[in-house]
Amino acid sequence: MIVKSADFVTSVASKDKLINYELPEFAFVGRSNVGKSSLINALTNRKKLAKASSTPGRTRLINYFNINKELMFVDLPGYGFAQASKTEQAKWQELIGTYLESSGNLKRVFVLVDIRHEPSAKDVDMLKYLYFYNIPFNVIATKMDKIPRGQIDKHVTQVANTLGIGKGDVIAVSSEDKRGLDGIWQVIESLL
Repeated sequence: MIVKSADFVTSVASKDKLINYELPEFAFVGRSNVGKSSLINALTNRKKLAKASSTPGRTRLINYFNINKELMFVDLPGYGFAQASKTEQAKWQELIGTYLESSGNLKRVFVLVDIRHEPSAKDVDMLKYLYFYNIPFNVIATKMDKIPRGQIDKHVTQVANTLGIGKGDVIAVSSEDKRGLDGIWQVIESLL
């Protein structure tokens, strides 16, 4: 898909403020500092559309982005950020859960994991949650540029085995050099 326009629309802080834009939605979720904002920027060829930070846990709201006036990217708060209070973490989890369970426009959730590390227990829990609620998803293994090319297959296998999914169900990407992004666009285009 050629991205002609990509615009930030709004941020939502509470479940009663969730908005229905009546466009297909593609949500991005993952641990804090896994590269959600960087991936959204890479997919849209915009450097500062989604605010990326070196400090984990910056995305505390649900952020909506309108792509080509035909679909929405939805950036969900990162999970697993230890420096946030338990109360704040619970609030984010409730906000994410309400969005995932109630959005009638949600076409796919992209669950991001860092290809360099074994997926965490929270990543496994997220997949269990999505299976339980029958929410379709793909796993995106980010930061592929940070490992040698010859080890990518080994790392993808580790991600797949830890999450209990097929190796072909993991899309390895690099927001830095934009490798693998076409795999995400193929999924998106197949659902429009």
